[in-house]
Amino acid sequence: MVICRVANLHQSGRCTGKIHIVNNEPNNADLKTALSHAVNLLAVNPVLAQEQAEEILKVVADTPPAKHVLAAALRLQGKPTEGLAVIEHVARQYDKDANILHEHALCLGATGRGDEAIEVLNRVLQLDPGHAAAWRSLGDQLSARGDARGSEEAYDRHLAAVTRHPELIEAAEKLRKRQFPVAERLTREVLRKDPVDVVAIRMLAAIGLEVGQVDDAIHLLERCLELAPEFHLARQNYALALSRRQRFDEALAELERLLVAEPNNPNYLLLKGSNLVRKGDHAVALDLYEAFLSEYPRQSGAHMNYGHTLKTVGRLDESIQAYRTAIKLRPQTGEAYWSLANLKTFRFTDADIADMQAQIDEEAGDPDDQSHLLFALGKAMEDRREFDKSFDYYQRGNAMRSKRHRHNAKTNVFDTARQIRTLNSDFFAARRGWGSEAPDPIFIVGLPRAGSTLLEQILASHSQVEGTAELPDIIAISRRLGKKSRKNPASDYPEVLTTLSDDQARELGDGYIQSTQAVRHGLPFFIDKMPNNFKHIGLIHMILPNAKIIDARRHPMSGGFSCFKQLFAHGQAFTYDLTNLGHYYRDYVTLMDHWDEVLPGRVHRVQYEDMVADTENQIRRLLDYCGLPFEEQCLRFYETERAIRTPSSEQVRQPVYKEGLAQWRNFEVHLGPLKEALGPLLERYPID
Repeated sequence: MVICRVANLHQSGRCTGKIHIVNNEPNNADLKTALSHAVNLLAVNPVLAQEQAEEILKVVADTPPAKHVLAAALRLQGKPTEGLAVIEHVARQYDKDANILHEHALCLGATGRGDEAIEVLNRVLQLDPGHAAAWRSLGDQLSARGDARGSEEAYDRHLAAVTRHPELIEAAEKLRKRQFPVAERLTREVLRKDPVDVVAIRMLAAIGLEVGQVDDAIHLLERCLELAPEFHLARQNYALALSRRQRFDEALAELERLLVAEPNNPNYLLLKGSNLVRKGDHAVALDLYEAFLSEYPRQSGAHMNYGHTLKTVGRLDESIQAYRTAIKLRPQTGEAYWSLANLKTFRFTDADIADMQAQIDEEAGDPDDQSHLLFALGKAMEDRREFDKSFDYYQRGNAMRSKRHRHNAKTNVFDTARQIRTLNSDFFAARRGWGSEAPDPIFIVGLPRAGSTLLEQILASHSQVEGTAELPDIIAISRRLGKKSRKNPASDYPEVLTTLSDDQARELGDGYIQSTQAVRHGLPFFIDKMPNNFKHIGLIHMILPNAKIIDARRHPMSGGFSCFKQLFAHGQAFTYDLTNLGHYYRDYVTLMDHWDEVLPGRVHRVQYEDMVADTENQIRRLLDYCGLPFEEQCLRFYETERAIRTPSSEQVRQPVYKEGLAQWRNFEVHLGPLKEALGPLLERYPID
C-alpha cells in the first residue's frame, strides 16, 4: 500500500488529509473527501483550491472532477487561458457532463470567445434544461454579444430554475413590461407566504430601482445579502443602487467582490466602468472599456459606453467612431444615433438619415430606441433647415417619451404652493445662523438648457473651484426627511423642516459635505449643478447658510424649446409636452420670486442672454458674488480641459456664441401651446 499525503490546506497551511492507494487504485472515500474540500476552497481561496487539485492529480492523474476544480481555480485567479487548456480536453472526453461543459463555457467566455461559449452553453442546456447557473451564464454572454432579448429570456429561465414560487416568474415578466404595480403585488404575495425568500426580496428591490425608490431598494438588498451572501445577482443590483446614490467607492467595492468570483463577467465590468466614469476616473474607465472591447468586440452597449466616456473627455472623433461601431453592430440602436446628434456639431449624411428612417417602427419597435431615433431625426432635419419635418420628429419623439415618463402638472403646482406657504420670512428669521458653517458648495440651479454648464465651466476654470456633476444629495436629503415612498408619494416635505432643531440642521449640512467628498479632489470650493435644486433653496439655506446659489435663467421661449428638443437620459418629464413646459416654467419663476422675497440677495441670477451679450462683466459679477478673486482663465473658460458629461459639452469648449439664442424662431409657428401656457409671464420676458 502506498500512502500519499494530499495538501488539504486551510489558511493556516496545515495538511489535513491523505489518499490511500491500494493496488494502484485510490480509496474512493479519501478521494471524495479531498475533492469536496477542493470545491469548498474555490469560493474562499482559488489559490489553495488550485494547490489541492494539483495534489490530487499527482496521485490520481486522470480525475475529471479535479481537473474541473483546477480549471475553475485558474479562471477565478484571472488565468482563463490556462484554465481553458485544462478543461478543453476533459470536455471532449466527458461531453455529456453538464457541469464540466459549463466550466468549459465559462473559460471560453472569460477569454473573449463568447460565440463559442454560447454554443457550449446551449449544449449544456440541452443536456440539463434546469441548469440554473448555465442559464445565467448564457444571459451574461448574450448580453455581451448585444442580444438583449435573448439575454432577458435566459435570465427568465434562470429565475424559473431557482425560484420555488411561480408567481415570481410572472412578476419578472410584468417588471420587464413596466407593469410595476402588478409586479409588486405578485412579489409581495410571495413575501407574505415566505418572508425570507431571497429571490422575492431581490425582485422587490429591482422594482424599487425601476420606480426610483433607491433607498428602499438598498435596504432590501442589504437584507437579501445578509441571508444569501453569495447571491451574485442581488449584489450586482446592490452595486447599481449604491451607484445611483453616488456611493461610488462602495459600489466599486461590491463589484470587486463579484469580480473575484467571476473575473471577466461582462455585466460586472460594464457596471464598474460606469461607476468609474461617474466618479471621475475617466482614464481608468477608458482602459477598462478598451480591454473589455478587445475581448467582447461585438458588444454594442460597451461601444456606447466607450463613446460616452470619450465624448466626456473631449475625444470627439474617437467617440463618433465608437457610436458608429455600436450602430453597425445593432442598427436599431437609437441611443447611438441620438448620441451623435447630441454632439451638436455633428452632421448626419443622407445615408445616415435613410438608415434611421428605415428603423422607425413606432408601433412594434422598442420605445427607447424609437424615441432616440425620432429625436435624432429631428436634429438631422433641423440642421438641414427643414423645420416642419424637424418639429414633426421632435413632437413624435416627445409623445413616445411621455408615455413612459409621466409628469403631473397639478402636483407641481401643489408642491410649489407648499414651499411658499411653509418656508416664509418668519421661518427663516427664526432659524438665522443655523446649519453647517461650510462655505464649500456653489449650487447652480434653474431649468435645463439655461446655461448652467457654461456657468459651471467658467467657475471650474478658477484655481479654487472644481466642477463635479449634477449631484443627487440635496434631493436625497429632502426625500429622506419627507419619508417619501410609494405609499407616501407626497411626503412630509417641506413641512417637516419646521420640526428640525439647530443641531439637526447642522448635521444635515455636514452630512452633505461628507457625502459629496466622493466626487471632490481637494479644491476649496465645488459646484453642484443639479438644476432641480431650485425647489430646495429653502433647505439649502437652512443647512448650508454659507453656500452660494446661482440661478441660471434663459428666455422662456428659447429655453422652453431647447428643452423640448432635448431627450434627457432621466428625469425632466415636464419637457415632453409644450403645455407642461410652459406651466413648469411659470411654477419655477413663481418659486424663485418667493426665494428672492424671503431671502433677498441670497440667490445670484445670471440671464443667459446677458452672459452672451456682455460676457466679461457678467463673469466678473459672478466671481464677486462667489467671493472669488478675478482670474483671467475664467474668461478663457473654453481652454479649460475637464470632463463634461452634459449635452452642452462641446459648446462650452468654444467661446460664447449668439447663434443659438433665436433658434426657436424657426419653429415659432408650432409653439403656440408653449406661448399660451406661459401666458402673462411673456409680459416679463417680451418677444422682440
